[in-house]
Amino acid sequence: MGELDERLDDLLRPVDQRLREQFPGDPGTRQPVHTVYIPADQYHGGIVGEWGAAARDLLKAHGRSIVDATQELGLDPLVVAQVLGRVRAKLEREPIEDLRIDFEDGYGNRPDDEEDRAATDAAHALAGGTRTPFTGIRFKSLELATRKRGLKTLDLFLGTFTHDWPPPSGFVVTLPKVSAVEQVEAMVQVCKAMEAKHGISRLAFELQIELPQAIVAADGTVPVARLIHAAEGRCTGLHYGTYDYSAALGIAAAHQSLDHPGADYAKSVMQAAAAGTGVRLSDGSTNRLPIGDDQAVKAALREHLRLVLRSLARGFYQGWDLHPGQLPTRYVATFAFFRSGFPEAADRLRAYVGRQASGFLDEPATAAALAGFLRRGLNCGALDDGEVHERTGLDAKKLAALANPR
Repeated sequence: MGELDERLDDLLRPVDQRLREQFPGDPGTRQPVHTVYIPADQYHGGIVGEWGAAARDLLKAHGRSIVDATQELGLDPLVVAQVLGRVRAKLEREPIEDLRIDFEDGYGNRPDDEEDRAATDAAHALAGGTRTPFTGIRFKSLELATRKRGLKTLDLFLGTFTHDWPPPSGFVVTLPKVSAVEQVEAMVQVCKAMEAKHGISRLAFELQIELPQAIVAADGTVPVARLIHAAEGRCTGLHYGTYDYSAALGIAAAHQSLDHPGADYAKSVMQAAAAGTGVRLSDGSTNRLPIGDDQAVKAALREHLRLVLRSLARGFYQGWDLHPGQLPTRYVATFAFFRSGFPEAADRLRAYVGRQASGFLDEPATAAALAGFLRRGLNCGALDDGEVHERTGLDAKKLAALANPR
């Protein structure tokens, strides 16, 4: 078959190259379990510690309510008992994984001189404050009405920040209200200009999918898939915008939620578009906050817990948090999800690697998913290296190789 092999190689070489470039697979790096949005005028260098303390206070005051909610949602009480100590430690050690300083909807429209000061003040605060593993800013969109203001804020922030300190690893810019491929192409040019002006090696950005035009275009095509590839490798994530998207569909405010059928459709399209590209997904937020009387707090905690578990089960391993009181339920839900799935995932992976008989006929793609599941649990603190190694027989290097075989 040598001659045929050569003809097929020649015929398919451009396709092989295109697939390698467009679908490189997951990068294998850590993905945060959430993004915390803080309005720029409320951000300061000590905000991470403040959120951690507030979250610990809420867990202390309402821990019983959270446990009750986990039982109502069907979680194993033994697993919940395991994760509570881990959650307390997480809120001490790393209460926020990904922080976004918000100059868009959370900040609103202000006089230019006020936003100028906020941009430089936030940059100074980030340079001198407590760092989170991932951080960045959300500036106003590239739509005509906000384009100049957004670019000025980004320029001021980066210029001030790089003067004080080089951008940390894990720094990302969030581009909101994306509705056209041309906006992403323009964002690539913005990044190149900022890199040249401020001496930054490479800027990455996330795209917020909060307009229906990003899901279905006027000609019936699916723009979100093209958005990813128009970013020239700079796009790291697609973030679903719950309330802008729902409002654009005409859904009444009382029914706007992460679990509305309209939201599920948009996120399914996002998921298919991002598959294999290395671009991560993030679910949106819930605006029902754990504040008010005891009954209102309990209801908000249960709702957030339910929605986080729902997102995780659907392959959205990241979401937005808007209030310190959402951190305990974020971590209880996330840790319980990974600890509940740990025994089966570890045993199936051990059987697969050892070619042992089991109740599952797992294939390489499933083995990669099992290894990826365990790595996510390790990254967020739900699992420990020792217990994963003991149960799977795999060290970190072998686990990474299985999770990312490409």
